[in-house]
Amino acid sequence: MIYFDSDYMVGAHPEVLKRLYETNLLHTVGYGCDEFTAEARGIVLDLCGIGDRGEVFFLEGGTQANAVVIDRLLDHNDGVIAAETAHINVHEAGAIESNGHKILTLPHHDGKLRAEDIRKYVENFYGDDTNVYMVRPAMVYISFPTELGTVYSKAELESIADVCHEYGMPLYIDGARLAYGLAAEGNNVSIKDIAALSDAFYIGGTKCGALFGEAVVTRRPELLPRFRSVIKLHGATLAKGRLLGVQFAALFTDGLYEKIGRHAVAMAMKLKAGFVGKGYRLFIDSPSNQQFFVLPNGKIDELRGIVSFELWGAKGDSETTVRFVTDWATREEDVQTLIDAL
Repeated sequence: MIYFDSDYMVGAHPEVLKRLYETNLLHTVGYGCDEFTAEARGIVLDLCGIGDRGEVFFLEGGTQANAVVIDRLLDHNDGVIAAETAHINVHEAGAIESNGHKILTLPHHDGKLRAEDIRKYVENFYGDDTNVYMVRPAMVYISFPTELGTVYSKAELESIADVCHEYGMPLYIDGARLAYGLAAEGNNVSIKDIAALSDAFYIGGTKCGALFGEAVVTRRPELLPRFRSVIKLHGATLAKGRLLGVQFAALFTDGLYEKIGRHAVAMAMKLKAGFVGKGYRLFIDSPSNQQFFVLPNGKIDELRGIVSFELWGAKGDSETTVRFVTDWATREEDVQTLIDAL
């Protein structure tokens, strides 16, 4: 069986696993207060062009990162603006709402929010005389790439950031697949742009070569007071915190993170070209490692004999949207086997 279900189905990139093995028998203090985590923190801050004025916090997974950051950035009865397709809205089991924060959804445009839609929503809120009884839109959540694999242009991010700053709303960017967004075809956004335009974001490790782990980055640490305490409150503090530091230091050594992103996107583009070349319809034209197609149900049943992939929503009467995902471990021969099977 060949697997294209998601980008966290294999373990760690060999270089990451090598560093974990090399440091395995060393004794260090816990909770991320070790030298490996300190090293990783410095590497990430330099990479993002922030320097010591910023801060980095390492957590195990994306849902934990989103839940803890959003809970810290918002007052108890505040809400977070997100696209209706946003990961926090559709695939995190109510983690945000469980902390008392409503997700205020807006229509998506190929998975993306538009600055003008955010502005209109916020203007209508503050223009309503009864807004004291309403959930206040107090931050904006987007992901890069989006849940549909698309990426924001630098101009789009700048426009959204301008609206956020005008209304005093932090902009938070979910970077679970950041390596693949940065490597996406046509992307003109760098990690330094993301660090400069967002108030907080996270660098995905779990889906980008690590065994597990995400790095929450902020250029405005004052927005996350007592954040380590809040992480602990949420049960998201890893006692063996050095495992996160070791992995992120490895990911950002010798350009490994960039190589991981480029390989996955190259495989995704080959996969997409194969589907399109054989006459199958795109659900959305994604430039990153997630590819979505509309396939006849009969073809889906045939392919599932040799390839594992996800249905994207409920199965239709005659055809269904499906998702194929590549990663650092995707082999070109496996992509070719899939294309031949079409």
